[in-house]
Amino acid sequence: MTDYAKLAELLLPEIDKTPEYYENLYPARNLAEGARVTRIAPSPTGYLHLGTLFMSLVNRMVADSTGGIFFTRIEDTDKKREIEGGITDIIEGLHRFGIKIDEGFISGEEQIGNYGPYQQSHRAEIYQCYAKKLISEGLAYPCFCTSEELEAVRTIQEGEKARTGYYGKWAKHRDISFEEAKSLIDSGKEFVVRLKSPGSEENKVVFEDGIKGKIEMPENDEDFVLLKSDGIPTYHFAHVVDDHLMHTTHVMRGDEWISSAPKHLQLFKLLGFKPPKFAHVSPILKLDNGNKRKISKRKDPEAAVKYFAEEGYDSLSVLEYLMTIAASDFEDWRRANATAPINAYKLNLKKMSVSGALFDSDKLLDVSKNVVSRMNSAEVTEKLINWAKEFDNEFYNLLARDTEYTQNIFAIDRDVPKPRKDIAKWSDAKNYCSYFFDELYTPCYDLPENISAENAANVLEEYIKVYKPETDNNEWFSGVKSICEAVGFANDTKLYKANPDAYKGNPGDASTIIRVAVTGRRNTPELCSIMRVLGYDKCIERMTAAMNYYRSI
Repeated sequence: MTDYAKLAELLLPEIDKTPEYYENLYPARNLAEGARVTRIAPSPTGYLHLGTLFMSLVNRMVADSTGGIFFTRIEDTDKKREIEGGITDIIEGLHRFGIKIDEGFISGEEQIGNYGPYQQSHRAEIYQCYAKKLISEGLAYPCFCTSEELEAVRTIQEGEKARTGYYGKWAKHRDISFEEAKSLIDSGKEFVVRLKSPGSEENKVVFEDGIKGKIEMPENDEDFVLLKSDGIPTYHFAHVVDDHLMHTTHVMRGDEWISSAPKHLQLFKLLGFKPPKFAHVSPILKLDNGNKRKISKRKDPEAAVKYFAEEGYDSLSVLEYLMTIAASDFEDWRRANATAPINAYKLNLKKMSVSGALFDSDKLLDVSKNVVSRMNSAEVTEKLINWAKEFDNEFYNLLARDTEYTQNIFAIDRDVPKPRKDIAKWSDAKNYCSYFFDELYTPCYDLPENISAENAANVLEEYIKVYKPETDNNEWFSGVKSICEAVGFANDTKLYKANPDAYKGNPGDASTIIRVAVTGRRNTPELCSIMRVLGYDKCIERMTAAMNYYRSI
């Protein structure tokens, strides 16, 4: 047995499986040629971040475009930062916003798939097996330096204006012997396992990034940590082993990881793994006093995905908006494919921004209005009731009291070729439809300046006499025009325009008076349909109340 093999056995005596065991346990996936396997691997250290949702969407779309697999993996090696319920919050957030998960964590507790466990804290023996392999080959070693010793080295490096880090002559235990290591272990000294990097900063690493193109960087020469003193791996080591054994074909992650790519590519090579394709995604940015910055958990409410849920943005609206950020050709595709499902779009990584896109709340509202306008009344009713049940109990009780009535409200000007775009988010709906519920309705008799209270009262008095609810819009407007002559209004708009001084108003003015009396607003969807939904008795009641008000002032 070589000294390296003896060292490996000394450091990790309980590891009795070989890499070949795991290679057989996790065989290549049976997928069609060209199918991409992607993943999202968040840490359960807080709420689902907008950036995580964005990255999940990109990975999901890339997998969909090739008939591949998208899986979730929880990277929880940093237990100090983990919060209770973090996994559940992340996975439930992905589900809420329509991210379909093929494999891995599908809830806070349940995992599916043949390549698990999909939680790094439960894979320690796997990482230690591969670390043992590197040690036995002279490519990794134990380091017994304390934090104080490492800080002292850094101070010296800074004083000499040398690059900081654990490498070359600064790597104290790089050439430690078996005997010395054994002596230190026997004395109770803690150790980490470091890579014995064969790299040189003078050499270059060149790789093709799926988004940013050709990237050239100095080769890694740092002896970075593979296993911490508790045997848990660092992110650098764990994700390389995981992505190999889970047969990830494309690693799409934030571009803050570009600087670590040389380390990761070096590890793939030293372990004998074929590296995946890398694509580094630019962050979502925000303007702050004229300067661009990343969306911040601390400063921006929209950094938390739960913000969009609470505000009532439909999940599809958020995904559609994020796709406008993700790919430069998505909006053109959407215009040409207005009714196609979002996963019919084929995401091309080359169409993604190399520098990051700005979060635009106004654009989100516009996108959301378009998305909601494409929904039929049944969809709107179901989604709105579900949202209100969670976030607005008062509104929910009104909506759920008579779902047929509620659906009739949202069918107005909706199930037509060119629907109105009044609702961007479900929280808008309460104000939008408040006049349909007495509990929310507040009369407002504010008239346009050209209409007097006396004339308004006269119009309402005459219209109450002729109002018939079971009519179409043309018949309804004919009814409005039929009373115009009796109250001094022109019964035709052309007549009014030809001689406005001869009349107190036109048919449009008369309908505005009725609209204000019934809804308390000057601008609404089709009034004939509104009055039909409200019902004859309710309309007569409101018009009578308005008439009496105008008579009293």
